[in-house]
Amino acid sequence: MAGLFGLIMLLVSVDDAHADSPAIATLDWTIAETLVALGTMPRAVAQVDAYREWVGEPALATDVIDLGLRTQPNLELLASLSPDRILISPMFANLTPRLSRIAPVDNLELYIPDTDTWQQMRRLTRRVARLVERPAAGEALIEATEARLAQLRERLPGEPRPLLIVQFMDARHVRVFGAGGLYQAVLDRLGLANAWQRPTNPWGFSLVGIEALVDLDARLVVVEPLPVGVAKRLAGSGLWQALPSVQDGTSIRLPPVWSFGALPSARRFAEVLTTALEGNDGV
Repeated sequence: MAGLFGLIMLLVSVDDAHADSPAIATLDWTIAETLVALGTMPRAVAQVDAYREWVGEPALATDVIDLGLRTQPNLELLASLSPDRILISPMFANLTPRLSRIAPVDNLELYIPDTDTWQQMRRLTRRVARLVERPAAGEALIEATEARLAQLRERLPGEPRPLLIVQFMDARHVRVFGAGGLYQAVLDRLGLANAWQRPTNPWGFSLVGIEALVDLDARLVVVEPLPVGVAKRLAGSGLWQALPSVQDGTSIRLPPVWSFGALPSARRFAEVLTTALEGNDGV
């Protein structure tokens, strides 16, 4: 994984506009990961430590300034940085009047209901690339991501059982990922089946109790991070131990991948999922 985004950075570095890229601040991690993958390191990002825990790669530089909470950024600090642009997502649209007194604000939407997720990620990539004056880098990122997923699809072993992708909220409740989300978009491109066919919210997941998983014959995929104490409680949970994939030892556990991300997280998910399916990392 160390060289995963090094390749993308090499591909996008051919854009001569890089040296003149505007100074960007963002409150949104999906936009932040896209900026990094485009070769334009943001000057400031909200909740940098949490980005490193939940997103991980592509990594933020050590000198990226932390703006504080995404919902309550330090506006005085932000103003002192004199950014050329501030990029946000609709989640933070209520801050636009205050942010726009500091710099021009662009609101970039992703995960629009009833719209193809992969195509949305392509459009977001192109829009961010235009805003930082690196359109060629945007095209290179799209092409490199799609080419890599095509390679990974060829590497996958036969997978007769559908996958059930979950992330724990606490010891009894999980997000289960299905239609409309990043994970589903990746499964589609890898040719893998998803066991979760029930309705999902606009971000592509359902919030359910563990008991909702019991009757599904699927291979569990648990995406970290686990909340504190959850692993210990699961070890003693009869309900969890009764799940077919836990019983037969075929469940797998993945490192954190930002489930609300764009192409960088899609590629990361495809990489770690393929590696796990080639082996067997039991939970």
